[in-house]
Amino acid sequence: MSEILIKNADAILTMDDDRQELAGADILIRDGAIAKVGRKLTASAEVHDAKGCVVTPGLVNTHHHLYQSLTRAVPGGQDALLFGWLQTLYPIWSRFGPEEMFVSAQIGLSELALSGCTLSSDHLYLYPNGSTLDDTIAAASEVGLRFHPTRGSMSIGESDGGLPPDSLVEQEAAILEDSIRVIDRFHDATDGAMVRVGLAPCSPFSVSRELMKQSALLARDKGVMLHTHLAENDEDIAYSQEKFGCRPGQYAEDLGWTGADVWHAHCVKLNDQEIDLFAKSRTGVAHCPCSNCRLGSGIAPVRAMRDAKVKVGLGVDGSASNDAGNMILEARQSMLLQRVALGADAMSAREVLEIATRGGAEVLNRPDCGQIAVGKRADIAVWDVTGIESAGSWDPAALLLAGPTRVKHLFVEGRQVVRDGHMATIDLPRVIERQNQLARGLQG
Repeated sequence: MSEILIKNADAILTMDDDRQELAGADILIRDGAIAKVGRKLTASAEVHDAKGCVVTPGLVNTHHHLYQSLTRAVPGGQDALLFGWLQTLYPIWSRFGPEEMFVSAQIGLSELALSGCTLSSDHLYLYPNGSTLDDTIAAASEVGLRFHPTRGSMSIGESDGGLPPDSLVEQEAAILEDSIRVIDRFHDATDGAMVRVGLAPCSPFSVSRELMKQSALLARDKGVMLHTHLAENDEDIAYSQEKFGCRPGQYAEDLGWTGADVWHAHCVKLNDQEIDLFAKSRTGVAHCPCSNCRLGSGIAPVRAMRDAKVKVGLGVDGSASNDAGNMILEARQSMLLQRVALGADAMSAREVLEIATRGGAEVLNRPDCGQIAVGKRADIAVWDVTGIESAGSWDPAALLLAGPTRVKHLFVEGRQVVRDGHMATIDLPRVIERQNQLARGLQG
């Protein structure tokens, strides 16, 4: 039996059912789960003094493209809208192989961990030169984050009226066959699972209607979740109306892509009717504010979604459209954008922190994660608020207003992944060096 005791936290923001905030309190971790939360706890355990720190549940990232950490700030794509940006980057991504997928995932997941993230999804929808989903799952195992990879896909290339080049699309029978393989090999449906696999055809403009339908049928037969991009920008809406004769929300509903086992990325352009559809069907949304800003897509109606009881989590999206993968900064950006659009009282720091933790866990159907409560998994972020970022702050719990952007300690399933602001599981400087070598090779 392994035990860890986190003691003397200035504040613990539990995100439990009562949204308790505890001062001067402790957390006892036993065998990967939270055993006790309270004051003056004792145990024969490894002790971490959290005096001067705020403790939160680990942040949950509901949308990422980890492979894109190799293509940050690429010239030609920096100032383009979504479709033009994709067309700039597709030829570069077509030169990736298994090592590029593995190393870029190590970098992306480490960046998330250092920003307080304990659970991340990933949307990998292209598999050039022998790459497989296995490459990113292996990286997550080494880094130590809880991982929800999705077997993405593209099946309609340029010659058939799609956006991606023909070299990056797959045959639909092969996509479904490999989807079955990765689910059977990696998916774990139990509480506390470190890996769960989903199915994620890339988008309505890169796969067929039939693949969307067949993926939904397969996912429900296997008991896994569904994910795709939806209603990301005006181009997306125009494409849906031209090709399908309806808005994206209607297209999703017609194909069986709504429900508690579905979450869609972006949803910047959802209208009131679509928001109501998502609320009634319990369909989730991954909100990616920094990427939406970078690509000029717009401000997602998160306030309206939340008021309608739509499940909303945060996502950093890929580093080719965000340039970073920092979850605490993503949360701050979400708060600021809702205030820009609707006023300073539109969204509080605490509400966005809830979206970034418990909200993301709800989107991914992980009731065992996202909160600090007895019986929940021990995914915990410890933030040092004695530094300059928080100096003079009257409310140490308002991390998004005045707080660090890098975590001090991070625990996933009770195992320490970040220690004193540095990765404890991998040799990060060595991985960064290899990442930069691979990036230079792609520029040639």
